Amino acid sequence: MNVDLNVKPHPAFEEIFWVTLEDGSRKLGTKNFSPGNSVYGERLIKFEGTEYRLWEPFRSKLAAAILKGLKTVPVCLDQKVLYLGAASGTTPSHISDIVGENGHVYCVEFASRSLRELVNNVVAFRYNMSPILADARLPESYSRMVEQVSTIYCDVAQPEQAKLLADNADMFLAEGGWVMLAIKAQSIDVTKDPAEVIRKETAILESRGFNIKQVVGLEPFDKAHAMVVAQK
Repeated sequence: MNVDLNVKPHPAFEEIFWVTLEDGSRKLGTKNFSPGNSVYGERLIKFEGTEYRLWEPFRSKLAAAILKGLKTVPVCLDQKVLYLGAASGTTPSHISDIVGENGHVYCVEFASRSLRELVNNVVAFRYNMSPILADARLPESYSRMVEQVSTIYCDVAQPEQAKLLADNADMFLAEGGWVMLAIKAQSIDVTKDPAEVIRKETAILESRGFNIKQVVGLEPFDKAHAMVVAQK
């Protein structure tokens, strides 16, 4: 089946789009902040003078969570976002697209090789992103480089993921701000049932004063993963 390429705003989320491709399939997409540049091999689409990037759910847990029924995406135009575990920049680049030229994404990454890829392949073309080589367990070590933010997104492969996120929120999150935690159950305890690990991490956020809004499992895109959305 051949249909006309089409792009429409997502009905619920600002600066996120539905892209209908020539074969009739529908994909998530964001406006490309850096036209002409692909970050991880994703397809670029031009529609009515604007370039969009397809957003692959098998590469980005945020895209997977949206497809799995996420009701709130607390990232929008002009926002400042702290991203813990930025890796080589797949999901941070889409958040960069969403917050636009007046927003900013502070990208904390512990692995120097990943940060180098982030700098060379992503940040070099996006002035609304700042790379920070640091351990997210030690927020005081980068406190001078990050201002107050509206949302913290956490995707780290370490134990105590909820504690780490809450510690960063104590230092950087605005009153009433939001957090998104991509829980990797097997990084916390490979011997326990993932559902039990996810409940435990969610309870830690509640004990630190967060109101849990939603927990979404990410299978089949990511096994034993869940996305938690909460507000302070």
